[in-house]
Amino acid sequence: MDSPLSPLSYQPYLDQLIAFGSAESRKEDLLAAKAEYFRLTGEVFEDDKLFELRMASFLDFYLYDRVSPLTGKTPAAEFYEQRLANTPPEEANAFRSFTETVHGLFEVRKLAKGLVRLRELYSGKDFDVTERRHIAGLETGDILEARLIPFGGHLLFSAAFCYHPRVALKSIKAEVKRRKKKEPERTPNELVWECARRALNMDRYRQLSVEKIYDFEQKVL
Repeated sequence: MDSPLSPLSYQPYLDQLIAFGSAESRKEDLLAAKAEYFRLTGEVFEDDKLFELRMASFLDFYLYDRVSPLTGKTPAAEFYEQRLANTPPEEANAFRSFTETVHGLFEVRKLAKGLVRLRELYSGKDFDVTERRHIAGLETGDILEARLIPFGGHLLFSAAFCYHPRVALKSIKAEVKRRKKKEPERTPNELVWECARRALNMDRYRQLSVEKIYDFEQKVL
């Protein structure tokens, strides 16, 4: 039987957080968050190939990143504080995990049985992610936007991904270097969101080359 914080029992805790974040009383704030997310990453429509993944990314953004103007906290932080006051410490710690996620652009450095090693492009830090499933098509050298959730002594992937073409890695790395040197006030998430817009453009404007779409000297559409 799995311990309460086993990765295999991750989903029930997440389901509780989602229910909290999507309560009727938060509906207006949820809609405002969705509009904000679309402004940052580009609006998607139901017939877009990336629609389901982008909705998963939006949910992550709303739960883990976006500070509500009503409470001054993310839904994950609010829910953790609520659970901290009302549940045993071990269970409360499960909800703390959702306040400590790592979100960014990653390069796949190693694939092994049950493990994916990633390097976050802004910090250069490596992360070993526990992944029992085989992720179809994922190869060393790939680049992706992902979110890592610490849970039960492991790092786990959230359900949200945004894949970027391997040939864009050089230009993305160059843009990271440029921003760190010349625009250090900009946050890593700004590049994550801009790359998400470019990935959407790549899906929509197939007549344009990948190099042109990921040319950071050109304003994103």
